[in-house]
Amino acid sequence: MKKAFILFISIYNVLPVFSQGIFNQIQKEVNKENIIKGVDSISKTITGKTSSSLTNDEIIAGLKEALSIGTNISSKKLGTIDGYFKDPIIKIMMPNEVNQVTNTLRKFGMGSLVDKAELSMNRAAEDAAAGVGDFFIQSIQKITITDGLAILNGGDAAATNYLKETTSAELTQKMKPVIEASLKKVDATKYWSDIFSNYNKFLHQNVNTDLAAYVTEKAMSGLFYNIAQEEQKIRKDPAAQVTDNLKKVFGNK
Repeated sequence: MKKAFILFISIYNVLPVFSQGIFNQIQKEVNKENIIKGVDSISKTITGKTSSSLTNDEIIAGLKEALSIGTNISSKKLGTIDGYFKDPIIKIMMPNEVNQVTNTLRKFGMGSLVDKAELSMNRAAEDAAAGVGDFFIQSIQKITITDGLAILNGGDAAATNYLKETTSAELTQKMKPVIEASLKKVDATKYWSDIFSNYNKFLHQNVNTDLAAYVTEKAMSGLFYNIAQEEQKIRKDPAAQVTDNLKKVFGNK
């Protein structure tokens, strides 16, 4: 009887510790299950599909394909003759700061000089755009599942905005030297100099604008604009969803 009592007391003393261990393990499993359900819930919310029909790998693969297609199409489109110049939305015009210059020159019959300067700026942008088709690959390949879920649920241009945030500084360094060389090749620098030397003859006012920096900024803006347009097509137009992954990820959106 005494032994039984001692055994009972021992079990009684150990039981809370044992029970707490079991409880902690159960709680961990519950938390893990909740996390899994939470991820599945997010996936279902943003894709309209069950986790069993659309995996994280498929989401990432679809986004990478969408960006790869968008950047390649945009680079090829803008990197051809008149890619910028004949597009009224992204055509590079003279800077707003020098409107007084260009208006004055046109009044004095020198509008052709302004037109040549604008054409040469767009030609320089087209030269630079032609060389960036493969530039975005490294950034695209770095997309994580966290990035992917945010991009997929972030709006029609979320993928483009991701690229813009992650590549703009390096893209500027890549495009500006090409644009500087191209501006010289197509005599833009000469036209620019002629414009302001003539303007200064009339009004004796010096205007100084960094032509290469200005054209680079506008060229990049036009490039990202076109990438965003391609992204929207893929998100909304079934005809633009040209691969199985694109159909899976964007088909029901």
